[in-house]
Amino acid sequence: MSEFLDPQLMNRLSPLALNARQPMMGSVSGRHRSPVRGSSLEFAEYRNYVPGDDLRRLDWRAWGRSDRFFVKEFEADTNLRLSVVLDASGSMNYDLRKPVGSILTRMDYAKYLAGSLAWLASQQGDAVGLSAIHHSTPCDVPPGRGPRHLGYVLEQLRDVSASESADLATALHHVADRLPRRSLVVVFSDLFMDLEELKPAIEHLRWRHHDLAVFHLLEPSELEFDFDQPVKLIDLEGDTPLLADPALMGERYREVVQGYLSGVTRLMNRSNADYHRVQMDKPYGDVLTQFLLGRS
Repeated sequence: MSEFLDPQLMNRLSPLALNARQPMMGSVSGRHRSPVRGSSLEFAEYRNYVPGDDLRRLDWRAWGRSDRFFVKEFEADTNLRLSVVLDASGSMNYDLRKPVGSILTRMDYAKYLAGSLAWLASQQGDAVGLSAIHHSTPCDVPPGRGPRHLGYVLEQLRDVSASESADLATALHHVADRLPRRSLVVVFSDLFMDLEELKPAIEHLRWRHHDLAVFHLLEPSELEFDFDQPVKLIDLEGDTPLLADPALMGERYREVVQGYLSGVTRLMNRSNADYHRVQMDKPYGDVLTQFLLGRS
């Protein structure tokens, strides 16, 4: 169906479930908890009977003990909406120094993660959508269900390309405004942006009660700056190239990076985001497995 789906990995992931961390709202019956009460196998609570309630839900044993009528309520199961948000800024074109299989860039790595997660959600009957902004044009596929819709999502995912004009914060605000019901929003990005611009977008998603997961994609050399000779650094988002000597600036670079990472972690913790810092020398299948198991 897509070059971003590895049949062997899909077979390995198929026993795992993509679970929501909070109750979801859906239009069909599914595997996820709903914030409304309904009829399922998991008991939620008792409440006092009021005229018009279904008499089949009365607990006659409770009536025998207390001479009062109580109605049993259960958790209603519903389906999940997965909205994949792909960062399409220029830095996503970063070439990996140690390609994993056929993965050549950060954007490729993100697409393999996103495509696999979309397939898994679709297989368990959930709705899947895709959002990205590239070349100032939004890619906006509302969440939908079924194999045909999944195929369309994967086609759009294939066509997304990185652009200097892309804006992740705008894409996140767009998703927060567009999704009519609480959803699982999964972001794939290097987060190379001003955190003061990112913060309002993350808080917007939290205010709309979405379950937010963030895959922060980093190449080890970006963290360690482990070059052994002067290098020319080219800004993939259009700024002036810089000649850097690791012997002179390596220590200061690592200090700045650690400060930035600490800021990202604080923001994600305050926003209750499911945050995953991913070093891209790790096989993406292992990253997905860890993510799914963490939600089990």
